[in-house]
Amino acid sequence: MAPESVSFRITRTAEDLAQTVAALSHRLVHLEQRLGLLEMALEDDQQPQSDQLQALSNVEVLLRDCRQLLETSAPMSAPAALEPAPPQELDMAA
Repeated sequence: MAPESVSFRITRTAEDLAQTVAALSHRLVHLEQRLGLLEMALEDDQQPQSDQLQALSNVEVLLRDCRQLLETSAPMSAPAALEPAPPQELDMAA
């Protein structure tokens, strides 16, 4: 083989490798961008769940507090002043 032929092959192979590396680099950047977008979307999806869990936790605390209040205020007989008066009969003859 002539030295010119070997030099051409090396140059051609180096150019092909450079193009392949450039294409792979471009694809890698594109995939990294997509991965970043997917991670952001996943975080956004998890945020409402976190908010919902916090709201449910708050409701649970309120329910527990209400139950404690109901338990501590034992049912007592209503004082006579607070009891409704029996209905009075109207005297129609008068």
